Amino acid sequence: MIRRRPLLAAPGVLLLPATARAQGWAPTRPIRLVIPFPPGGTTDLVGRMVAERLAPRLGQPVVVENRPGAGGNIAGESVVRAEPDGHTLFFSSIGTGAMNYAVYGARMPWRPEEMAAVGLVIRVPNILMAANRLPVRSMAEFLDLARRRQGEITYGTAGIGTSPHVCMELLGQVTGIRFVHVPFRGSGPMLTELVAERVDCGMDNIPSALPFVREGRVRGLAVTSTRRAEVLPDVPVLADTVPQFEATAWFGVQTSARVPRPAIERLGAELDAITREPEFRARLAAFGGQPPGLTPEGGTTPAAFEAFVAAEIRKWGEVIRIANVRVE
Repeated sequence: MIRRRPLLAAPGVLLLPATARAQGWAPTRPIRLVIPFPPGGTTDLVGRMVAERLAPRLGQPVVVENRPGAGGNIAGESVVRAEPDGHTLFFSSIGTGAMNYAVYGARMPWRPEEMAAVGLVIRVPNILMAANRLPVRSMAEFLDLARRRQGEITYGTAGIGTSPHVCMELLGQVTGIRFVHVPFRGSGPMLTELVAERVDCGMDNIPSALPFVREGRVRGLAVTSTRRAEVLPDVPVLADTVPQFEATAWFGVQTSARVPRPAIERLGAELDAITREPEFRARLAAFGGQPPGLTPEGGTTPAAFEAFVAAEIRKWGEVIRIANVRVE
């Protein structure tokens, strides 16, 4: 007689396939997806795409709630403190998921261990743009002008401690140029002011900036990825002018760490399926996004995203410390 023994992770704990574990939870009412920035920016754009696809998979509506303020911390804290039943999700970014811990320090309303990873959705490079009145046509010309006008060139971002802000701080650090930061409450307001030429330049994620660059309302100078963006093939990479410069933003779903693991696994499995849909990937590529790429299939899992976030916290924490980025 063949004796079969289950695989045990610990006494009394039976390991089952991820799909089986994920089937142990289902939502019983509408899901709330909290987005930490106003409508119009990349976070809102991609978050709504996810909500649209997640709803039929879960059999419940996914209601988007925009809660801007404090670099995303107001929204994140509301999720961490919400009822931990899997019905409240946080659409996180590189800022809220990794950078804010160093930017806010002791003032951060939650710690990394209080937020659970569900899945990475997209990676996107940033783009540096100039107001059309600025007399520059290339990144080299922009840096030459900024050196001549040391401490005078203003730049807008979606807020203090966001990926675009830290990118510009890093640029100033490696070039020795002092820029003047003008933070806004999201990409939408920043782009409006850049088009109106009330700031000299702006750094933003490609998805929200793309139509403004394509339509000539602002001038694209460089992207922060290591290769040109397919959606903006005429815009060079910043590393062509500033060697080895790279910064890629990302967006994903998190929730309170107090949420039961079966709920996180189910949500993660559905999110992974969404990120591998050809139509979803095509929509991401259309505005400069790249798939998560955390698994061999190019998708995502809660465990893989958790490890990714931990590495990002370490990496950007050091950049922020050197750049001395702090909330006033």
